[in-house]
Amino acid sequence: MDTIEHSTRRDFLQKLGAASAAAMAGAAPRASAAEVEHPEPKADCCILLWMAGGMAAPDTFDPKAYLPFEVGLEVERIGSTFPAIPTAVDGVQFTTGLEEIASVMDRGTIIRSAVQPDLGHILHSRHQYHWHTGYVPPLTVAAPHIGAWMAKVLGPRNEAMPAFIDIGQRLEGVGEKEELKAFHTAGFLGSEFGPFLLPYPDQAAAAVRPPAGMTPGRFADRYKHYRKLIEGSPLGRSGSRFQQESMLRAMDNAQRLLSSEEAAAFDLAEEPAESFRRYDTGRFGQGCLLARRLAEAGARFIEVTTEYIPFIHWDTHENGHNTVKRLKGEVDRPIAQLIRDLDERGLLERTLVVVASEFSRDMIIEGVPGSNARDQSRAKTDVLKEIKHYGQHRHFTGGTSVLMFGGGVKRGFQFGATAEERPYVAVENPVSVEDLHATLFHAMGISPQTAFDVEGRPFYATKDGKGTPVLEVFS
Repeated sequence: MDTIEHSTRRDFLQKLGAASAAAMAGAAPRASAAEVEHPEPKADCCILLWMAGGMAAPDTFDPKAYLPFEVGLEVERIGSTFPAIPTAVDGVQFTTGLEEIASVMDRGTIIRSAVQPDLGHILHSRHQYHWHTGYVPPLTVAAPHIGAWMAKVLGPRNEAMPAFIDIGQRLEGVGEKEELKAFHTAGFLGSEFGPFLLPYPDQAAAAVRPPAGMTPGRFADRYKHYRKLIEGSPLGRSGSRFQQESMLRAMDNAQRLLSSEEAAAFDLAEEPAESFRRYDTGRFGQGCLLARRLAEAGARFIEVTTEYIPFIHWDTHENGHNTVKRLKGEVDRPIAQLIRDLDERGLLERTLVVVASEFSRDMIIEGVPGSNARDQSRAKTDVLKEIKHYGQHRHFTGGTSVLMFGGGVKRGFQFGATAEERPYVAVENPVSVEDLHATLFHAMGISPQTAFDVEGRPFYATKDGKGTPVLEVFS
């Protein structure tokens, strides 16, 4: 959770709102005059497994010096609160509680040197916006989510399926909902490339069916009237024609899905009981199963999140060890099962699976060494006094881990490293957000220099078109 002055957050939201309004009023984005050469695609589908809230690398995929809980133990001596375990790759270790993912590490690559910028106040909203769009807010233009870029540039894999699907994140009834909404969009690209939101995986089937008791004819009639309403709405009168037409195309796409055979992919009740059981650790596990079904049915980009709620899940500002222990029980088995299923079905090579978070965490450092970012830990102490003090309670942007499977990446490969002694900053092959995005785009066959002209200037898939893919991670 980000504790900043109300004026700072209000200013942030006002500027985001202005950017959204500008995007809605603007003309259709045009392909940049600069021709780009797209790489040969290595994957047809991308699944992002988002550990929302700041997953601590030292307690998950990048173990450091471990010391068990003991009253009176000096916090600065503790690197990890979980002991290391071997993976299926010699020399690569994870931490306890991730035994299932460790067993499939021979099918993927781990980047241990991802870094994030120090944005002053370390706000989850700003860092998540930056990670998902490649741009630091606030902006004068609403930046598209990376999933929207893939939907726009590559188009749908299956005309009946939404190209961009987001699973697990509620945008109502949770903290920072306006900030979350800001990057769950297609920005200036238009509504038709935005996410199809499925906050509850077990209710996804209902999202692709007419309301109970409504006949197909009545539903079609309502759809026609709704189209007329949109065409005559204030959006159509005061917004751009492009945005109105994009919204109507989004409606047409939704209507097409409702009457398609592919709608069955959204119904988890269709999954065999034993298969469902292997994934069923809660909403995230069910989301991984739904992602597999949707990838099989032809979705282009799917994000599954553990959900960001301030001070909940990976946002561990106190009692971090026990919280992460619980979270590992929710994510370990379904992530590994997703990789096994895709591999066994012959889909992994053409499906890029990414496990990532907005930044890492540390027990004593906020931001990076020398940062003036406000310490937001709720467990401030120099020595352990009770179990709630034991865990990674501070945001750390100097080095974190990203896992990648499929999509042409090497199997059983480690790239980059963080220091073995605190501060655990990236000391080998640091990878910025721009370069990480360029790597994902490269796998999907998109040049990081891809651009559209917006408000008379080019807007690039990676900031200023300068993202460079990490080619070393590919076979």
